Amino acid sequence: MTSGHLPVAEPADVRRAAQRLIRADRTAFITALALNAAAAVAGLGGPWFLGRIIDEVRSKAGVGTVDHLALALLICCVAELLLARWARFVGHRFGERTLARVREEFVDRTLALPASTVERAGTGDLTARGTADVSTVGTTLRDAGPDLLINTVRFLIALVAVFVLAPLLGVVGLFCLAPIWLALRWYLRRARDGYLAEGAATSEVAEIVASTASGARTVEALRLEGERIAASRDALATARRTRLHTLYLRSVFFPAVEVSYVLPIAGVLIVGGVLHTHGSMSLGAVVAAALYLQQLTGPLDQILVRVEQLQSSGASFARVEGLARAPQVPRGDSPTPADDRIDVTGVRYSYGRGGEVLHGVDLTVRPGERLAIVGPSGAGKTTLSRLLAGVDAPTEGTVTVGGVPVGALGPEQLRRQVVLVTQEHHVFLGTVRDNLRIAEPGAGDEELWAALAAVGADTWVRELSDGLDTPLGEGGCRTDGSQAQQLALARVVLADPHTLILDEATALLDPTTARHTERALAAVLEGRTVIAIAHRLHTAHDADRVAVMADGLLTELGSHEELVAADGAYAALWHSWHGDRPS
Repeated sequence: MTSGHLPVAEPADVRRAAQRLIRADRTAFITALALNAAAAVAGLGGPWFLGRIIDEVRSKAGVGTVDHLALALLICCVAELLLARWARFVGHRFGERTLARVREEFVDRTLALPASTVERAGTGDLTARGTADVSTVGTTLRDAGPDLLINTVRFLIALVAVFVLAPLLGVVGLFCLAPIWLALRWYLRRARDGYLAEGAATSEVAEIVASTASGARTVEALRLEGERIAASRDALATARRTRLHTLYLRSVFFPAVEVSYVLPIAGVLIVGGVLHTHGSMSLGAVVAAALYLQQLTGPLDQILVRVEQLQSSGASFARVEGLARAPQVPRGDSPTPADDRIDVTGVRYSYGRGGEVLHGVDLTVRPGERLAIVGPSGAGKTTLSRLLAGVDAPTEGTVTVGGVPVGALGPEQLRRQVVLVTQEHHVFLGTVRDNLRIAEPGAGDEELWAALAAVGADTWVRELSDGLDTPLGEGGCRTDGSQAQQLALARVVLADPHTLILDEATALLDPTTARHTERALAAVLEGRTVIAIAHRLHTAHDADRVAVMADGLLTELGSHEELVAADGAYAALWHSWHGDRPS
């Protein structure tokens, strides 16, 4: 996997995944295969009985004989129709159930991705895989898969029928199919890489559009419109180039195949005509063989169309299945921390190709302590908070909770130990109750109201038309930034972590509400460890200790009174914030 990109599954991985999906619903798969075979066998009766009718008429047989053969032909056609429809029904049910499994696996794997992996890859790639790629896989499972299965069985059985009827004509027909095989081989060698490149280009377009839209105000403030437009144009040009390449492959492949369809029939008619002229083969056998080969045209055309579609869906499936190769957060049993003490030892951190942003930070956070981290923008405060919460792992050094590395904790245990709350928040589609129970599914209404009251959100929630049952988000009640942030904080109260890290968690609240919310949280989290990235220095004033950061280093550590008395960087910040001039 290249840095910053989610991985793509190898062909062998895709084959194993397909086999796993088939095994999960093997009864339906085998039933569909058997019904398709039965329909194909029933379809063989038509040309054979038609050939018999021709031979019987040439030998001046009676009308009764012809009628019986015609009735048998009709029965075969009806049986083929009914069996084919039954097979398609079973195949579609198999496809829908399998698609459900693919979607469930994708969601499980997405939720198991570390946040840092998603951030480096970009949400555009993950979104494209979860929407366009999963949809393409679903179309294949629902439509292309059953069609390919049906037509492959019919093609093979019809080809075998030609060999049984007239082996020599079977050899001629198979030889005349060689150009189709050559065209297919040329196409398959190039298609997978082409469709993978097209999918990657689509993800890049989605990522640029999403990041530009989400950061529109920043783009406007920094006058980056020209750069973003240029990046969008480059991404669109790449997407256009990859789409034209796959279009070129199809434009060469399909015309070559269409021309080749007539070769087997023409070859059989020519060779069969010569054999019939010399009395080596009956006219009915030649006609039946030609009709069998004519029957091959429809299934073969569908097979080749679906093979082309399989290249696109195969590339999509490789991108969907590629999440299995991405780093996963620890699952299952993980070490149990001895206590809630947090130790940061010799921590250094770098963002990808960027420079180092933390240069050997050492810090101990005692259980139940309220620690404020202050410093100018770019000092490394947010980076340190992400390391403390296990979102990222340090490049060097260790971050431990109760002697256990934060990265070794499973997601459930980590959430009970440390929770990071930032100014970024999300309101999920659903009711207020649904949004809160994400943190604690078993919470009752009393607990939900208590959590809302703890963050000062109970007043506006009670004013909603249906209270906790009021739908939020698209099509429901719209929440503003401060309300959404209060819901996020209420979820934290319900999660009840031992350590809470607040990184501008109250930035969207007005100062009075923010102060009230912080004090309410402090009361609720009595005895818990609270680490606040302080942008309002009253937060630092209320803390047990204050850590001052500058240029990726921890420069001062002590209580508010101690640091003000020391007359260092923190004292300067405090006096500046109050508009005082230091004496």
